Amino acid sequence: MRKVLVTGATGFIGNYVIEELLKQNVTVVATSSNEKKASQFSWFNAVIYKPLDFSQLDASTNYLEYFDNPDTLIHMSWEGLPNYKNDFHITENLPRHQQFIYNLIQNGLKDITITGTCFEYGMQEGKLREDMNCIPDNPYAIAKDKLRLFTEDFAFNNGVSFKWARLFYMFGAGQNPNSLISQLDKALEEGEESFNMSGGEQIRDFLPVEIIAKNLVKIALQNKVNGIINNCSGIPLKLIDFVQDYLNKKKKTIKLNLGYYPYPTYEPMNFWGDNIKLNKILNND
Repeated sequence: MRKVLVTGATGFIGNYVIEELLKQNVTVVATSSNEKKASQFSWFNAVIYKPLDFSQLDASTNYLEYFDNPDTLIHMSWEGLPNYKNDFHITENLPRHQQFIYNLIQNGLKDITITGTCFEYGMQEGKLREDMNCIPDNPYAIAKDKLRLFTEDFAFNNGVSFKWARLFYMFGAGQNPNSLISQLDKALEEGEESFNMSGGEQIRDFLPVEIIAKNLVKIALQNKVNGIINNCSGIPLKLIDFVQDYLNKKKKTIKLNLGYYPYPTYEPMNFWGDNIKLNKILNND
């Protein structure tokens, strides 16, 4: 039976990935920095749980052995989000995660999937393809891109199957309370008359976190399609239309106070993902 190590187990997407993996014929090894928090999840007693604080990595430890010799890694852990603009992503997070990946490959791991971000494309607009140049524009995206390049090279030189799953916009239960949909749900629950947001004209690529997690598991458990893979819908959608559709599905109404917030400066106005590679995986091509 395949054994899959999942980092970032208690994160927003990590929880859903573990639930999806448990539906497959695999053994799940889960890790996070807080075992008490992990123990509160429904999957806790169905997995092998091993705590790990990335700030306390020990180069002398064989982490492949520590995690019961998994066959596959799904690496989602990353500290300090959603603070995209702080340099600690480069100065602290990046070397930690490079050290972790290096350790696992050096000790024999042969199958790695890591989550990246659509922010790696930088300020480029339109449909974003995996073969486009990366022009990351904030410290988080820069650090992620450097981790990809490091892992790509080290994996190739050691015969490791490597998949880099770039995440676009996801939403669902358990999301950061400062996210758009979390704030909207809070406003609805509290009976607010209006909801403050940007002008809503920006175009994005949205998927429910359950679908993102299912896609990620399929990406990780196959080896026909490797390298960078956009985990996205491939459908451009205005934010205002996304919000209105969300309200319609919930059969809720609230006045949208458009233009209250400025458009974010760390991402382009209009972008979405090309999902041709993802569809090859989903369709078993």
